[in-house]
Amino acid sequence: MYYCIQQRAMADNRFEVETDCLTIGRTFAEYRRMLDLSPETLSGETVLDCGGGAGAFTAMASTLGADAVAVDPLYGPPAAELEAGLDEAVERNIAQLREKRDLFVWDYYGDVDTRERYLRAAYERFLADYAHHPERYVDGALPELPLDTASVDLAVVTNLLFLYDDRLDGDFHVAALRELARVAREEVRVFPLESLERERSGYVVETTDALRADGHAVETREVPYEFQPGATEMLVVEAQ
Repeated sequence: MYYCIQQRAMADNRFEVETDCLTIGRTFAEYRRMLDLSPETLSGETVLDCGGGAGAFTAMASTLGADAVAVDPLYGPPAAELEAGLDEAVERNIAQLREKRDLFVWDYYGDVDTRERYLRAAYERFLADYAHHPERYVDGALPELPLDTASVDLAVVTNLLFLYDDRLDGDFHVAALRELARVAREEVRVFPLESLERERSGYVVETTDALRADGHAVETREVPYEFQPGATEMLVVEAQ
């Protein structure tokens, strides 16, 4: 899971945008809200967290009876080698949030200190599970996943697709969602649908049109979570 904050600086009479990306994670409680998931529905399901990063979803879903797996290019090195980098990412993210606090909605977290506790809880839970169950964490990345067709019931993506319109183009989004629909037997859920420009991603329509042309049912649904202003919907794709 990746998190970026745009920094705007004036240069040569124009604004330039630099995007600082960090690998951070979310707790299971955050996943539940971002994707409107019920713990009861995960029991007995095979689930994929794509772009899982340092998130706690795979670890917690497994304790609820799910057969859970995460895919991310972060995975492979021993947990001890990852810890320092993840801690540094949290420190940098929190420093950015303190500087740009007014750009976000704090109804869920309350304040920056609470947000920091969530971030640390997520990566600590991830590291513990990663160390003991490395088989749940697969080195890989969209748009080509090292997974068999129809190998999971549910695939979820948070804070990756539709967020980075400045780097991930329409072709990438279409290929990525087709790949997720390939590996999922039942459903794909993606959150958020807003880019870093704080508006609906320009690739949502293009991607949904392509998926519908492939024969997939696609819809947007409200979720009980808002941190980036206006980002309160997820994309749901029914696999074939």
